[in-house]
Amino acid sequence: MLWSRLFIPTLRETPAEAEVASHQLLLRAGYIRQVAAGIYSYLYLAQRSLNKITAIVRAEMDAIGAQEMLLPALNPAELWQESGRWDVMGGNLFRLKDRFQRDLCLAMTHEEVMTSIARGELRSYKQLPQIWYQIQTKFRDEPRPKSGLLRVRQFIMKDSYTFDIDAAGLDAAYHKHHEAYCRIFDRCGLRYLIVEADSGAMGGSQSHEFMVESDAGEDFVVLCRQCGYAANREKAAARPGAPSVPDPQGDLAPEAFHTPGQKTIADVSAFTGLPESSQMKSLVLMANGRLLLALLRGDHQLSETKFASALGGAAFRPAHPEEIRQVFGADPGSLGPVGVTNLRIVADSALQGRRNMIAGANRDDYHLRHVTPGEDFAAEFMDLRQVESGDLCTNCGAPLEIRKAMEVGHIFKLGYKYAQAMGLHVTSADGGEVTPIMGSYGIGIERILCAAIELYHDQDGMRLPPAIAPFTVVITPVNIGDAPQKQAAEEIYGACAAAGLDVLLDDRDERPGVKFKDADLIGVPFRVTVGKKVSGGTVELVARHTKHTTDVPVAEAAGRIKSLLEAPHAN
Repeated sequence: MLWSRLFIPTLRETPAEAEVASHQLLLRAGYIRQVAAGIYSYLYLAQRSLNKITAIVRAEMDAIGAQEMLLPALNPAELWQESGRWDVMGGNLFRLKDRFQRDLCLAMTHEEVMTSIARGELRSYKQLPQIWYQIQTKFRDEPRPKSGLLRVRQFIMKDSYTFDIDAAGLDAAYHKHHEAYCRIFDRCGLRYLIVEADSGAMGGSQSHEFMVESDAGEDFVVLCRQCGYAANREKAAARPGAPSVPDPQGDLAPEAFHTPGQKTIADVSAFTGLPESSQMKSLVLMANGRLLLALLRGDHQLSETKFASALGGAAFRPAHPEEIRQVFGADPGSLGPVGVTNLRIVADSALQGRRNMIAGANRDDYHLRHVTPGEDFAAEFMDLRQVESGDLCTNCGAPLEIRKAMEVGHIFKLGYKYAQAMGLHVTSADGGEVTPIMGSYGIGIERILCAAIELYHDQDGMRLPPAIAPFTVVITPVNIGDAPQKQAAEEIYGACAAAGLDVLLDDRDERPGVKFKDADLIGVPFRVTVGKKVSGGTVELVARHTKHTTDVPVAEAAGRIKSLLEAPHAN
């Protein structure tokens, strides 16, 4: 390819609206242009990179026996209503009506359509297992699109689905995808973590996320550097740190005391001189049309994901002030569990075994001291809290770290959720009827590109791994008007092409500095600079990742690049 004939609209200045590195560089390097909030056009360079990523994904999926399909993005509402997700997905699902006023949606995933195909075509256990996949555009009505391609309303996803006769078959399919995903991300040059995750609206018994540590990420992962435990913060479990001061000892009875104007945990802590860890936090929530009371240690935060899981996936919201007063007889800030008998009370397990704590008295401007969970009130104890940095690993007892990360892949054991809801059955070996068990597995294609940019960039631009860079090498004659330089550049260009390298010849009549900056910006892994040294038969080979420069003979340039790419550390 000749640079002069390509559309590569690079920018010298960083667009003001771009905050994270991948967004800034994708715009500056001419990879993408925004059409609307969360909607982007992928220009020539982006499409080349995404095609390479897609080819890697396709090769590894085919290698585990997966069969590629292409399903419609436009789905009838009836399929999503069968699974129950028409309502569960809420505002995230794009919904529309056709000219006959029939409800439709733009699919964000394809469990329903895949299950409907299986329901119509699979008849016998002899047809199982099946692994079906597609690489397709998906849609999500993201309320706050931002960070370039990391939070968008239209995106490309590889999603695959497995159908097996029993749990052992699902285990095997899950393992196949786990290993395939590792190979995909290794080939794309990513450094990644595999973490335990919550299944959310997908449902199922087990899931893992493939995450890349990055400040641009919107997830948090909990890590134990000692034993290797890793989990999404939504799912993570840990032993809490000890309270700041020990609980008072003795079998003390709850005792009311006046706390005028003290409404928050911090207020009461300052008023009493006791730390927040000596208090109970009371949260009144509405779920399934009923109020319930959730209790945590004063210095802990509720994990909404864990709480929703405790409710069986039900939606919930904070109770309104009038709802609270009607039941408790007091306003928020003075609420507690003692004497509450008409509500379900769930308490975080960190409160189990605690004694003589402070809680609201259900009387405005009053609190109780000496409240002991499990004695002064009854509650269901479960893990409800959000893990904090410094909590202890449940496996080895080492302190845990919390890091920001971005998800690039997610695998789920769906179980029987969709098959049962949509009536998928096959005959078993004994002639009976059995429901196949399913798995679902996703990869964000653009997210791989963004993750690579976040991992590998500097002040000059991208440092993309060769496997996913739009071009592997750029040949840059310092002066295209100089006949010896032009001849050597064309000779190296031809040799690179013959060697199977994705090569770009920068034949523009531009200053050398402009060419070098553009090559660095768009992330080409190798640059061959053809300058005055060509008179001595050599050119400069520059590795973008390290900026290391080596003089090589003109005739050996292509071979040297080929050998560098084949080295184990090429990515």
